[in-house]
Amino acid sequence: MTNDKNPIHGEKTGGASLLSRLDLPLIIVPLVIVVALCAVFILSPEQSTSVTDRIRDFLGNELGFFYIVLGFGIVLITLYIAFSRYGSIRLGNLDKPQYSDWRWATMIFTGVFAADIIFYSLIEWALYAGEPRIEQLGGIQDWASTYPLFHWGPIPWGFYVMLAVAFGFMLHARGRDIQKFSEACRPLLGDRIDKGAGKVIDNIAICALLAGTATTFSLATPLLAAALSRLFGIPLSPVLTIGVLVCIAAVYTISVLSGIKGIIKSAAICTVLLFFMLAYVLLMGGEARYIIETGVTSLGNLAQNFIVLSTWMDPLRESGDGVNGFVQYWTVFYWAYWMAWCVATPFFIGMISKGRTIKNVIFGTYGYGMAGTFLAFIIFGNYGLSQQMAGKVDIIGMVADGRDINLGIIQIFETLPLTEMLLVVLFVMLVTFYSTTFDSLTLVISAYSYKHLHPDQESERPVRAFWALMFIIFPIGLIFAENSINSLQSVSIIAAFPIGLVFCLIIISFFKDAKAYLGEQAAAKQAGLSGQAADGE
Repeated sequence: MTNDKNPIHGEKTGGASLLSRLDLPLIIVPLVIVVALCAVFILSPEQSTSVTDRIRDFLGNELGFFYIVLGFGIVLITLYIAFSRYGSIRLGNLDKPQYSDWRWATMIFTGVFAADIIFYSLIEWALYAGEPRIEQLGGIQDWASTYPLFHWGPIPWGFYVMLAVAFGFMLHARGRDIQKFSEACRPLLGDRIDKGAGKVIDNIAICALLAGTATTFSLATPLLAAALSRLFGIPLSPVLTIGVLVCIAAVYTISVLSGIKGIIKSAAICTVLLFFMLAYVLLMGGEARYIIETGVTSLGNLAQNFIVLSTWMDPLRESGDGVNGFVQYWTVFYWAYWMAWCVATPFFIGMISKGRTIKNVIFGTYGYGMAGTFLAFIIFGNYGLSQQMAGKVDIIGMVADGRDINLGIIQIFETLPLTEMLLVVLFVMLVTFYSTTFDSLTLVISAYSYKHLHPDQESERPVRAFWALMFIIFPIGLIFAENSINSLQSVSIIAAFPIGLVFCLIIISFFKDAKAYLGEQAAAKQAGLSGQAADGE
């Protein structure tokens, strides 16, 4: 007699050994690929960067339309699903959602972005300010603050929403116990999922996720290092950055071992810290009127021009250097970046959405997600823009000169009262954001490692610890290679292209399976009514 217990409460599962229940190729293959790529980036940084940039140029220029069309199409598809009969499908047999709206919202927001939301909201306006596209549209004041809202708005959230619906339906409505990307394609591909096709899809998914998380770490971890350098006078270096990365990994590894309870606590902490920082910048920075008015203008620009922004491809490349236009350099990157993260984040959203209807998941994820991101970009971003326009900082000049933009972010904080206190809060906030996000990612990617795992179960601690450590290997290689933002973008764009193809398979599979599910529900209801009628006679 075995003594199996539910791992969601932190207990070990008896019976078969752990190794026999793991899908070892999905662990070994990504490990080998990541270690090999890490070695290449460290040993041959210039050559590896050159190769990735050439591949990125091809995908962005020749196939960039694929990312753009897919992104705009997914927004339309999610809206159709919400208002169609599919929107009424409930994910699971609960009468009410498993988590309250507040807990659900905080886990979605903090489990999605890690430190990206802080890094980009503080500096993204400056990355666009010198682009010809901004000048063509009307200038820095109105458009350097609008494009960040577009790049973090409905389309990228649409990627998450669509897959969260598909995965949530697969896990909670259909009750499947294989928590993998390939399983979402089963309605379309059938038994081929159990063979080579499924293995290819899952390995692509895991490698894309590792590439996306590597980009996140490589972009935002240097900001933490810059904050420490400013606070304690420690010279900036790759060693300091990697030391910060290891500390972050230790924090989220410890946290992830406590499972979903740890994620709930971390989400609450970093949400409170974020709102404190937002309120402080808005009220104590002396630019409240400017921030609010620029924010309202940006929202208006986005609403009026959304379809144009979503479909403009710049065929003559007049908005760039003649090779890459603004769309190819920025918009394609963002859609690819979000697609790479879609391997795990929508799974997490689907996991925590048990008891909700599909319509509720769609509008809740769009609403809570965009509310949080827009608030951060409007307050943090517009405060930085106000300091630039007032001549107190020159972040645009730093970007143009290729200087470390993390130092530019520190300069923005130095214009606020109590700079040292804010940098401490920033450091703690970024670490908790990292912890919450990578805890959720680790839970999801660990579930990938099993041949079968019930949706109500969590993976075991050794598996979670393994993936928690895996997430920092590739970023170390990228940090040592001192890759530019352009090269980091290349990694995400390359990884996301095959994921986009899998997206299409998952969307078709969802509609096929959901249609069959509704048919089964209608047939069961009809059978029940017929049975009642027969009993009445």
